[in-house]
Amino acid sequence: MTQTIQDAESGHWVYRMPAGWIPYLQLSRLDRPIGYWLLTLPGWIALAFAGLSHGLNWSDLKWALLIFIGAIAMRGAGCTYNDIVDRDLDAQVERTALRPIPAGTISVKQAWIWLLAQCLVGLGILLCLPRLAQIIALCSIPLVAGYPFMKRITWWPQLWLGLTFNWAALVAYAAKTGELSPASVLLYIGLIFWTVGYDTIYACQDIEDDAFVGIKSTARRFGKHIRLGIGMSYMLMIFLLFAAFSHELYFETGTDDFFEPWIDVFFFLFLPVMLLAGGHLAWQVWKLDPNDSSGALRLFKSNFWTGLLIVVSIGWIPLSDLLNIID
Repeated sequence: MTQTIQDAESGHWVYRMPAGWIPYLQLSRLDRPIGYWLLTLPGWIALAFAGLSHGLNWSDLKWALLIFIGAIAMRGAGCTYNDIVDRDLDAQVERTALRPIPAGTISVKQAWIWLLAQCLVGLGILLCLPRLAQIIALCSIPLVAGYPFMKRITWWPQLWLGLTFNWAALVAYAAKTGELSPASVLLYIGLIFWTVGYDTIYACQDIEDDAFVGIKSTARRFGKHIRLGIGMSYMLMIFLLFAAFSHELYFETGTDDFFEPWIDVFFFLFLPVMLLAGGHLAWQVWKLDPNDSSGALRLFKSNFWTGLLIVVSIGWIPLSDLLNIID
């Protein structure tokens, strides 16, 4: 009988599927949807961000949907590849020992076949993108391939994950605008620090097992200063997002006056919601107890709301113009 993996949602629809399907869906982490949301949200953030200088139109819904489907497929493929590489380590860690490969419910050969099937879905999404976006998307392959090995060679695998997980922001920006701007790169770097923060919280679940097995992480590297490390990561994220917003607003719109026509929207819409997002991040740092695994998992999952707040805070400005909400 297939068992629910420790950090999965036991009531998830995955566990109501035919028994033979469940191990494959587990391998793709579909029973842990927060992962594909955290891969999707940077792309949506970038689409909203690009709307500041290029406006939003209804065709952007197509890019948003492609990003979402691509995130599910490629997150599943990445997790499958990660589990193939990490199968010996996973067997030694309590939280991961029931994953399909170490648990024996799927063979390594079957996992490779499943990986290929998911990559084919990703290829279909890739072919729907403009040429520059396709090239940028393909450049992420070395990051994906290298990630499972980072925990063996560096104390900063969360930084590498940030480089990988937020790549969709560059792809989405290029898909909408046909280019990459300095502001889009600032946005990407800011989101990397978001990932460092939330994945350090996630790694708190495994600190003892990781130390025993020899897996490195920022959770172990920060040690007794873990809350400070996460807090600094989140502060850098907020700072860089403001820098990116200011650059996009001033340089990419071509306006002669930074304070027109955006000043009212900035102070009365963008700033308050960004403060809510920043407040949510501060709440995570305040609530974190590195010794409470279940609490750390809840805080990690709450970053869905952080990402959604950022989408709303940035996207409301061009969306309001599209819908003629603001005169």
